[in-house]
Amino acid sequence: MKKFAIVVAGGKGLRMGGDIPKQFRLISGRPVLMHTLEVFYKYDPEIELILVLPEDHQAYWKELCAQYRFSIKHNIVTGGETRFHSVKNGLDTLPKEGLVAIHDGVRPLVAQDVICTAFEEAKRSEAVIPVIEMTDSLRELTSDGKSKSVVRNLYRGVQTPQVFSTVLLKKAYQQPFCKQFTDDASVVEATGKEVTLIKGNPENIKITTPQDLLLAEMLLSHV
Repeated sequence: MKKFAIVVAGGKGLRMGGDIPKQFRLISGRPVLMHTLEVFYKYDPEIELILVLPEDHQAYWKELCAQYRFSIKHNIVTGGETRFHSVKNGLDTLPKEGLVAIHDGVRPLVAQDVICTAFEEAKRSEAVIPVIEMTDSLRELTSDGKSKSVVRNLYRGVQTPQVFSTVLLKKAYQQPFCKQFTDDASVVEATGKEVTLIKGNPENIKITTPQDLLLAEMLLSHV
């Protein structure tokens, strides 16, 4: 079955500070986004990679590819107003049959065994997301402005890649945009489809702050 990976990199990196978006910041001597694409290529050199970028980031990305001699084949698709619309733009370029992973461009530390397990499980269940156990205590904010503790064992942190049947995900993304769609699983679940959970890897952090960059640098040095 044909495999695809849509890597979404539409963020402007406002929490990172400075003018360079977070997906273009350097870790281990190369932009974050190159590490992210490379991990999927190492998992399967035949996977079809689709990179979703804002139109005004594309020329800069091509300059970076030339500068760092980045030669992994990928197709560039223009992003949309929200993550939902960016993913939809990527999906519109794919055929109906296959399996597709949707991954955050600023998660360069996903483990290859997580990618492999997600694709294998998606062959059976059609909708798979990696999650990790919560280690911090959690509190729920209540409508009266107060808060209450919750049982953290009942909660999981959600990661990417989230892997789906291409047919299923294309159908799900025909729904109108809703602000409750925070990831691809929430879009799929709105159709009534149940999502299967697999174990993610704790190192698979989403880089959003300068501290995250330092942590990613450290983690990559031990890979």
